[in-house]
Amino acid sequence: MRVTQPGGTPVTGNLSPELTAFVGRSAELAALERALGTARLVTVTGPGGVGKSRLAAHTAARSAGGDEVWRVELAPVRDPEFVDYAVVEALGLTDHTTRAPRETLLDLLAGRRLLLVLDGIEHLVDACAALTADLLRRLPGLRVLAVGRRPLALAGERVFPLGALAGDEAAALFLDRAAQHGVPVADDADVRELCRRLDGIPLALELAAGRLRALSPAQLLERLDDRFRLLTGGGRDALPRHHTLRTAIGWSHELCTPRERLLWARLTVFAGRFDLEAAEYVCSGGGLDADDVLDVLSELLAQSVLTREETATGVRYRMLEVVRAYGADWLEATGDAARLRRRHRDWYVGLATWCELEWFSPRQHEVAVRVEAELPNLRCALERCLAEPDGAPLGQYLAGSLWFYWAGCGRLSEGRHWLDQAVREDSGNEQSRLKALWVLGYVAILQGDKVPALAALQECRQEAERVASPTAVAYAEHRAGCLALVTDDMARAETLLRSALERYQEIGELNSNVLMGQVELAMARAFQGDLPGAVRLSEDVRRVCEDHGERWARTYALYVLAYAAWSEGDQGRARDLLTDCLSGAHAFRDLLGSVLAIELLALVTAVEGDAAEAAVLQGAASAMWPSVGLPLFGSAYYNAPHELCETTARRGLGDERYEQCVRLGAGLGRETAVRRALSGAPPASMDAVPAPRGPVRHTAAAPDTREPAASPTRKGGETAG
Repeated sequence: MRVTQPGGTPVTGNLSPELTAFVGRSAELAALERALGTARLVTVTGPGGVGKSRLAAHTAARSAGGDEVWRVELAPVRDPEFVDYAVVEALGLTDHTTRAPRETLLDLLAGRRLLLVLDGIEHLVDACAALTADLLRRLPGLRVLAVGRRPLALAGERVFPLGALAGDEAAALFLDRAAQHGVPVADDADVRELCRRLDGIPLALELAAGRLRALSPAQLLERLDDRFRLLTGGGRDALPRHHTLRTAIGWSHELCTPRERLLWARLTVFAGRFDLEAAEYVCSGGGLDADDVLDVLSELLAQSVLTREETATGVRYRMLEVVRAYGADWLEATGDAARLRRRHRDWYVGLATWCELEWFSPRQHEVAVRVEAELPNLRCALERCLAEPDGAPLGQYLAGSLWFYWAGCGRLSEGRHWLDQAVREDSGNEQSRLKALWVLGYVAILQGDKVPALAALQECRQEAERVASPTAVAYAEHRAGCLALVTDDMARAETLLRSALERYQEIGELNSNVLMGQVELAMARAFQGDLPGAVRLSEDVRRVCEDHGERWARTYALYVLAYAAWSEGDQGRARDLLTDCLSGAHAFRDLLGSVLAIELLALVTAVEGDAAEAAVLQGAASAMWPSVGLPLFGSAYYNAPHELCETTARRGLGDERYEQCVRLGAGLGRETAVRRALSGAPPASMDAVPAPRGPVRHTAAAPDTREPAASPTRKGGETAG
């Protein structure tokens, strides 16, 4: 069983706060498990703060059986168009093609058994309903557990309304949270009355427990009663439950100091999680100094207004959606919302700029992880840029600056979405638009969408020459060379790439993009028979990468060197280089680099004499190509090693067993396939591949010995251009 939070982190056992801090709800937990056992779609409904997400997480962990379990947190998603993207992201799927994310989900989840938890559907009901209906109809192994304030209203949906905690469970939760705050409290009449007055709503109880450092339960009850009278005209009975939570939040808000209220309101501009540095920049000014943000934030954390999480990028904070919504209303009332949104936008534009620069450094992996964590806020910044009348230049700049993430970390589809939007407008800022154009061309090439790629690059080149931008001319020419490379026009590819590299040298450009241009030139030389020249170019790239701590472009230099080692008969060196190459590509979720390495590893394995394992690896690669695009780009040059491997394996195995091994490889799954390829030897499950029955039969096709070379188009970009 695999139970994960967004981004693929475990949520089972004691690794998740939601699963370790669960109090009560034993009856509801058992009932929800039974519902999931009889219905493929169950929706947990109820008012905000009642504990829907926590119950769903526990139930998913307990009722998965042999299924995978994935949780998608939808609260940070503002645009219904990004629901499908959010699910793809949460499931850790990678797709480089022009396919819509819905198609990616349907293709990559086919045949799998999984429980999908869609948490926070209420503001995206229509989009979630359409997605859920489509997935359930076409994926028989799927179950969906939805969580929100309203159901999806789909046929076959089992609605599971969740109410407040009963008296004993409410008191137990309050006492537990009091203990977490270091304040021991007795289960007395005041506590019971406080729980009753808060209607047993878990979030309200947690907010109240956050005040115990300063107030006793009796004092809390007195202040809460005053608040209730204010909102209900003095009546103390039959307070509607949906008013109770807002009352509790408002009461907690009133007990905050002015600076705490101010920070509460300002933090609502963030989408999802944020770190301290972002909060200090975005939320400071106008009565709150940056140096004071940490102290005020710590108080909000102590009062359960915020939660603190340890992540791969360090400590991050988040606000529950109902608490955020309350603070957002206050932010609008202050008249300061527009300024805060601009500061939020500016911070994330600055972050993208820093990440682009640091991509060409030893911090490359850290940059990839950081952008992944900040994606909800970066999306929010992009939306704001492209929605504002004068925001087009910043939107183009931001979409272009994230080239390394779109291209290097498996986000081509989303990058294409933003870049297509960004270049529609003539922003008046030539440099920003030129950058967006060449990045658009680059992304389209990687997706195999050659006509739009050519159009974007031609427009970029023409405009760059018109405004005399040597940097943009170099990038447009470089990408045009890439396009020639994958369309088998080697002479043109070499001419364009050499010219682009000369231009880079003239303007002093050195970064991942420049190095990949050199690797691409090495490919063109190898395809034309100059293998020693290709090796010299690739060794130079490898040296520069290692000097600068660059890992991503290095993987493609290793690919060329591995091909050279194979061609010279040094299979051990070829395997070592390819193992290093595949490890690097997989670490960045670089699907194209991964599949190319596996293809060449299959050939090395065949030459070493293990035809069955070579066929398994070919099958694994065949299952990955649909998420990349046209297999081997439809290129005769790139297809040559694949054909040679297949011919060799068929000769050794016969057609029937070869096909059986290919099917085994195709069913491995991406993670398993990569682990197997890296292991260098078939696992015990290889015994499951049937031996040939009867005489070995093989096709009569002769091997194609035309020399391929290296990875085509997973190339880096620039630091400033």
